[in-house]
Formats: sequence, C-alpha cells, structure tokens
Amino acid sequence: MFAVPSRIISTLVCAAFVGVGALASTNSHAADVYDAAVQHPGRSAEDIKRDTLDHPADLLRLARIKPGMRVADVLAGDGYYSELLSYIVGPQGQVLLLNNKAFDHWSEGQWDKRLAGNRLPNVEHRTVDLEHLDVPDGALDALVVIKVYHDIYWVDTEGETGWPKMDPNTVLNQLTRVLKPGGMLLIVDHSAREGTGNADASSLHRIDEAYAKRDFEKRGFEFVGKSDLLRRPADRRDQISYKPPMLGKTDRFVLVFRKKAG
Repeated sequence: MFAVPSRIISTLVCAAFVGVGALASTNSHAADVYDAAVQHPGRSAEDIKRDTLDHPADLLRLARIKPGMRVADVLAGDGYYSELLSYIVGPQGQVLLLNNKAFDHWSEGQWDKRLAGNRLPNVEHRTVDLEHLDVPDGALDALVVIKVYHDIYWVDTEGETGWPKMDPNTVLNQLTRVLKPGGMLLIVDHSAREGTGNADASSLHRIDEAYAKRDFEKRGFEFVGKSDLLRRPADRRDQISYKPPMLGKTDRFVLVFRKKAG
C-alpha cells in the first residue's frame, strides 16, 4: 500500500498553547470569529471530531486570518480547513482550495462533496501544478500550509503513488510570489529530529522545524509567532508520521510568518 500524505490524516494532540512576539494567548480570548467558525451549524460530525485533535480555531487565530481576506489552503486535501476559512473570511472574502492531482485523488471525492450544492460559495477548488500557480502576483492575503510543507520535498523513488517530481525552490518561490507584502503564512508540520533538514521528508514524512524557519526567512518572510499547542515531547521523531505506532502521536510544530514589504 502506498504512502498517503499526512495532511489527509488527522492527528491526535493535546498540549499547552504558547504564543510569542505580539501574538496573544488563547487562554483568555472571548468568543470570536474563529470560535464561531468551529461552531458553525451544518459542519460534519467527522469534522467536529477532528476539531478536538487539530485545535483549528487557535491555529487560525494565531495566523490572524480575518473577514474579507483572500486565502489559499495549499494541498488542502478534503478541505477541512477550507470550510473553516470560508466561515472566517465571510462573503466578502475568498478561499482557494488548492490540490494537485495526487491530493485530489487521495481525498477520495471528499472535497467535492464538501462543496456540493454551492454550500460554500466563497470557496473555489483548483487542481494546480505547484510549480506554475495560476494566481497573480500578490493576490493573496494569507496562505495556510497544514502538514504538507514536507511534501514539497518528498521524492517518490518507487514511482507508485502518483506523486509528481517537483523542484522545492520553484514551489516555495511560487507561494512567495502569490502572497502580498504583509500577507500571513501559517505552517504546521510533523517534526523531524533537529539538524536533519529535509532529509526525512521522503522516508518519514517529517521535516526539521529550524530548517522550515530558515526556508521562509530567506525568501523574505518575517517570523512572527509560534505555538506549542501541538507538541508531543514523547515523540522521538524517528518513525514515519502517517501510520502506527506514530499515527496521531507525532510532535508538530506551528510557525507563523509575515511577508516583508519590498
């Protein structure tokens, strides 16, 4: 059985939230647009169950996604985050649910069921080539990249999954290009061992947090915050992320960046 990217599989996490810089703690926030998105009527039971595992209101609040924004959910899979973003940005905003052909296949028709009947009119699904995004320069206010950043570095040496060969630099430069100056970027991924860079992206579907931070800072992003909400200190980070015994038990890092002007 071939590897399914970890973005598709929910993970079990429970730890304390920590914000840095100018980011506020969620411990004392009043009910807001992020909580309202999670509580929105009509969400599926499966999604509601996943909320307790992913803490999406906290993560999207950290990323400062606001009403009226134009946001891309990169390699969104079944669109779990795309739906929540739809409620947050509201009728004046837009969400691009971006999958490549492989992620469309792995989502097993779930993204189109989510969008059926125009139930999320401000969400547009696109099947894209990440190396050639058909999005104008600076068109987006925010990007969310949830458990798929490592997949940009994934090389399918077996040729059995349908995963396309891509150049990570080209993909990351495309993501940088379509985000406007001042735009926000949320990265969540499975932690690799310190100092391993992108070496475990293919074998373990993990990536080093420090490497991720450098990867975006060198492209003109300012690091503005992080969270320990999804930390799992017991994870030794030496086993594959998407299947037992680590399925639902991986340590995950959460990083937020702002694209610098100029």
